Amino acid sequence: MKHGKKYNAIYKKVDKIKEYGAIEAIEFLKSNSAVKFDETVEIAVVLGVDPRKSDQAVRGAAVLPHGLGKTVRVLVFAQGEKEAEAREAGADVIGGEDLAEKIKGGWFDFDAVIATPDMMKVVGKLGKILGTRGLMPNPKVGTVTMDVGKAVKELKKGRVQFRVEKAGILHAPLGKLSFPSQSILENAKAFMEAVYKAKPASAKGQYIKKISLSSTMGQGLKVSQNDLK
Repeated sequence: MKHGKKYNAIYKKVDKIKEYGAIEAIEFLKSNSAVKFDETVEIAVVLGVDPRKSDQAVRGAAVLPHGLGKTVRVLVFAQGEKEAEAREAGADVIGGEDLAEKIKGGWFDFDAVIATPDMMKVVGKLGKILGTRGLMPNPKVGTVTMDVGKAVKELKKGRVQFRVEKAGILHAPLGKLSFPSQSILENAKAFMEAVYKAKPASAKGQYIKKISLSSTMGQGLKVSQNDLK
């Protein structure tokens, strides 16, 4: 894959062996952005687990204190008083069978989905459609819940879900590069706290092997784990 001159120039600046301090890495990404849009800061975590084993499938969610820097459109499957609760919390779209039919017809004007347990009989029929987009509600990450008000507010504020990939890596956004460095750091710490809490009891040896920070079009920098605890 060929890269432009700016990318290659930045690539040469990166110390591939060095473990950067978190703020140092963030400042590097800020000062070496080669694009004209506000990039997203991303974190990648290499875990010492075997994702092929069901009891080591790391999964969870983290609420980022400074959000993601974007508007999150939340859809809620609920009825009765829970529908009112979702509306009061700021949900963008609320419904039941009508919404399911709309989604089956190809409508996807939303970023996240929440459902009350009693509505899963409706949502379950959308498994293949929502699942392939990573939008299927799941009790393990708090999107199948009776506390829909709290779930909506968290998603609106900046709640990210994570799930370990086959290669044993977690990826997640941490906000925009234009955020203050301290805000990005605090988002990263909140994310890592959730990852540590999600450690499987069956995981042996070193749980966190490597943490990297990067921007959408920028380089990945290895970051000190101690800075994100």
